[in-house]
Order: sequence, then structure tokens, then C-alpha cells
Amino acid sequence: QVQLVESGGGLVQTGGSLTLSCAASGRIFSINSMGWYHQAPGKQRELVAALTGGRTSYADSVKGRFTISRDNAKNTVYLQMNSLKPEDTAVYICKVESRDSYSGPIRNTWGPGTQVTVSS
Repeated sequence: QVQLVESGGGLVQTGGSLTLSCAASGRIFSINSMGWYHQAPGKQRELVAALTGGRTSYADSVKGRFTISRDNAKNTVYLQMNSLKPEDTAVYICKVESRDSYSGPIRNTWGPGTQVTVSS
């Protein structure tokens, strides 16, 4: 099994910044993708940013404000969030796609989520 530990959420004013981190541990042979989703109350979970094979992808709403990065040695993914807006308020959830062996299947692991609240 893979375990994810998220940190960095909190309360920030409009225009402020936060950095989220997500550290993966456990049965990991290789990581295919690491990413962040968010889910606001009453809304569906949405992709915020992802790193797959060195390529990054971002939701249109965060382009130019958020940056995703990864420390391969630590199996950790970061989300630097700048110029935060009230509409960014949500639970941010880390997702890792990994294999536990060379030929094993890709498995998805989700973190418990960390709350980000942006006050106006």
C-alpha cells in the first residue's frame, strides 16, 4: 500500500500564498503521476494541477498563479499557490499513480485532503 501525507493548508487572505506538500511512502516501485485536485462544498472534485512524465497540466482557473513541482528523491509533490482568490477555497486532495513492481498495475492513491480557505 501507498500512504500519502499532506500538509500546508490553512487560512489566507485574498492575494496571499500557500504551499501544499504531499509525501508518498510505502510500496512504491515507480510513480507515473502526482497531482492535486480540489473539491468545494456541493461541487465535484476537479483537477487543479498534475505532473505526468515531466509534463505539467493545470486547470485554466489556476494557470499563471499555481505551480506544481516534484522532489523525486522524496516522492513529494508540491503546489505553490499565489494570488489566491476566495473561489480557490476548497479541500485540496493529493493523488498519486504508482506501481509497486516493474510489471505491476498502476494504482491510484488519494490523500485525506487539506483545507484551504481564502478570505475576502
